[in-house]
Amino acid sequence: MHFKQFYVGCLAHASYLIGDQGEAVVVDPSRDVQMYLDEAAAHGLTITWILETHLHADFVSGHRELAARTGATIGVGGKAEAGYPHRPLSDGDTLRVGGVTLQAIETPGHTPESLSFLVYEGAPDGRPWAVLTGDTLFVGDVGRVDILSSRLPVVELAGMMYDSLHGKLLTLPDDTRVYPAHGAGSLCGRNISKDTWSTIGRERMMNAALRPMPREAFIAEVTRDVPETPIYYLYSRDLNKAGPALDAERPMPPPLAPDAFAAAARGGAVVLDTRPAAAFAAGHPEGALNVALDGQYASWVGTLLEPDQELLIVTDQDRIEEAVMRLARVGYERVVGVLEGGWEGWRAAGLPVAVIAEVPAETLTTGARRILDVRRTPEWEDAHLPGATHVPLAQLESRLGELDRGAEWAVICASGYRSGIAASLLQRAGFARVVNVVGGMDAYRRAGRPVESAAPARG
Repeated sequence: MHFKQFYVGCLAHASYLIGDQGEAVVVDPSRDVQMYLDEAAAHGLTITWILETHLHADFVSGHRELAARTGATIGVGGKAEAGYPHRPLSDGDTLRVGGVTLQAIETPGHTPESLSFLVYEGAPDGRPWAVLTGDTLFVGDVGRVDILSSRLPVVELAGMMYDSLHGKLLTLPDDTRVYPAHGAGSLCGRNISKDTWSTIGRERMMNAALRPMPREAFIAEVTRDVPETPIYYLYSRDLNKAGPALDAERPMPPPLAPDAFAAAARGGAVVLDTRPAAAFAAGHPEGALNVALDGQYASWVGTLLEPDQELLIVTDQDRIEEAVMRLARVGYERVVGVLEGGWEGWRAAGLPVAVIAEVPAETLTTGARRILDVRRTPEWEDAHLPGATHVPLAQLESRLGELDRGAEWAVICASGYRSGIAASLLQRAGFARVVNVVGGMDAYRRAGRPVESAAPARG
């Protein structure tokens, strides 16, 4: 058996190719499917099946693209009611790739249609070699149940999750390998480990969400302190249900000369500058939003902007395709132009330029300057600067009215990535005195600077 895990770091997304005797199955494919085709070709495999553990919300799947290129059959939970050609799967259904057997088990909770797949190296009458758990069971965590809360009662989904975990997954042998669809950094969980696989036995011992507790206590636990749900999640889920566009139906956006680019921005398109925060701070098109490619770029664009928003991209010439593809991974396809000549072209054209001041975290002091901490609530509760104001980045635009526009704001996060985004957002909104804190709380704490905690008491 050939087994390969693929990991897309910016989305903390894991997908899988399993092959045997010339055949292969791909599970939870990313939208950029060439890596699966290359892997299959390198090992003499033909992809015959594409399986989805559920209708993903945090990324747009490559299932339809991969099926179009290979002729493979897509398998997805029957309760998904998918709108593209597929085989609906239910509890106990099996399929073969060579001598390997995969068996579907219904594990609802994260979504109603969620499946996990048992992997047997032979017939499904022995011990499973592994289980692909999708977003039901992660390493160190379990899947969120609130993402569909606008459509289904969160308590109902939490109850389903408890039953799936304790009635199905935890009944598997302890040595069964666990391969989830996400790792640390994904918003589909709260405390996912950096490890990308585990075993049922290890999770039984180490996963706090699996410790023995009544069903009601589990429901209360998994529905508290959940992270924000990005704007794009339900949009991407609906796109995955209907069937995303094929690559050939998504032409690359045109290069626009600086004057034409500026005219499109005046017409309402958002200028998205994907350069690092330091380069952006030194100079950028006036009114641009900075979300750097070297980070969770697509997730933050999908958290801050609507899917139907027209976008204009500023990036280096050799990263244009990457900038566009990573947006497509989350369903953002309305990129109407890329700045011809990049930042240098804009500056040479004499168009309006803005800058953002920077300050090293080690030198940060309170006083006349106000501190805005844009980290998530658990990070803030752990430690923050005395006297700082806390507004998580995902909430910042909707809470701008809480901030004094006449003050000078120094924006801080953990390392400087989110604060760079937040500083650009404030500047776009008309805040005239904005400073980005380089190095963030990580550097501030390494320097031994004073902090305070706001960790709540847990009953």
